[in-house]
Amino acid sequence: MHKRTLLQAAAAAALLGASGLAPAQDNVFKIGLILPMTGQQATTGRQIEAAARLWMAQNGDTVAGRKIQLIVRDDTSLPDQTRRLAQELVVNEKVNVLAGMGITPSALAVAPIATQSKTPLVVMAAATSSITEASPYIVRSSFTLPQVSVAMADWAPKNGIKTVVTLVSDYGPGLDAEKYFSERFAFNGGKVPEKLRVPLRNPDFAPFLQKVRDLKPDALFVFVPSGAGAAVMKQFGERGMDKAGIRLIGTGDVTDDDQLNDMGDVALGVVTSHHYSAFHPSPANKKFVAEFMKANKNLRPNFMAVGGYDGMRVIYEALKKSGGKGGGDALLAAMKGQIFESPRGPVFIDAQTRDIVQNVYLRKVEKKDGQLWNVEFDVIKDVKDPGKSK
Repeated sequence: MHKRTLLQAAAAAALLGASGLAPAQDNVFKIGLILPMTGQQATTGRQIEAAARLWMAQNGDTVAGRKIQLIVRDDTSLPDQTRRLAQELVVNEKVNVLAGMGITPSALAVAPIATQSKTPLVVMAAATSSITEASPYIVRSSFTLPQVSVAMADWAPKNGIKTVVTLVSDYGPGLDAEKYFSERFAFNGGKVPEKLRVPLRNPDFAPFLQKVRDLKPDALFVFVPSGAGAAVMKQFGERGMDKAGIRLIGTGDVTDDDQLNDMGDVALGVVTSHHYSAFHPSPANKKFVAEFMKANKNLRPNFMAVGGYDGMRVIYEALKKSGGKGGGDALLAAMKGQIFESPRGPVFIDAQTRDIVQNVYLRKVEKKDGQLWNVEFDVIKDVKDPGKSK
């Protein structure tokens, strides 16, 4: 017992020793980017890494006299692996900031390490509402599922949708999407006769979609993680659900920008609510999309890319503001309250919650110049995470 206590104390001391306070002679500022580069969520890792590298290419690799080093690690979306990599990055590499986090369980696995070592953790993807409450050192640059689900629950009943079956991946963000959509839809007079949950690992949507077809709701509301939308869309079409009069609605993950063209015409007319579309008409976004595609063999950026891109901005600006000192607490303080124009529109890092405040758009899949895009037709401005507004 005594030996274990000593080991734990040593590990804690090592973490605290690596608190991002770089020695004076060390001019390198290290960002440890942990992402799923292989496995089911590999598209998330690919998009975020590409966006982070684009930010550095556009803005240089020296900030406030510090040379920026990006250290990328692949966690394959396994939380135990994420935790181990984060520990190695903090203790051995002495990173100043941790970032990435493809899925919620990964972010939650790293939260205690961020707290112990006082290392800011910039969550660029994971979207369960409660993540920022898991550590005072977490700052989020992506979005939350409650943020985008509530907008759809307000739109649907005004557009002839009275009954909806929900279909979500069975983990944190899916449960958030199910809860916030269902509660708001019911508040608006809608009915949710069934709530279906699909396993996150190796999902087979077919039996669930068959059940929806038998229930014959006005619409099916879907949340699946980035990368899984194409499979849902394909099976939705194969079962002829659109022809049976069942509409597909959801959060923007289901009509993921980088997969949309491969989904085919079954996606046309699908309405989703989300914080980013590659078709967003602002000059900042047009430049971002053009340069991202040029740097990545014509790959279209998705909402994961914009989370990574803006996360890098948050880190760069914090380092500037802290005068290059880079200590964990100074960086964290400089991340809070940042306001800037993102490719997605205006955003704000709420100083109290350390979560992102942003516009949520209603979009419809349309064909433009032979390509499918999520075309925005309405906006709800400055949306805070409803999970934290109570």
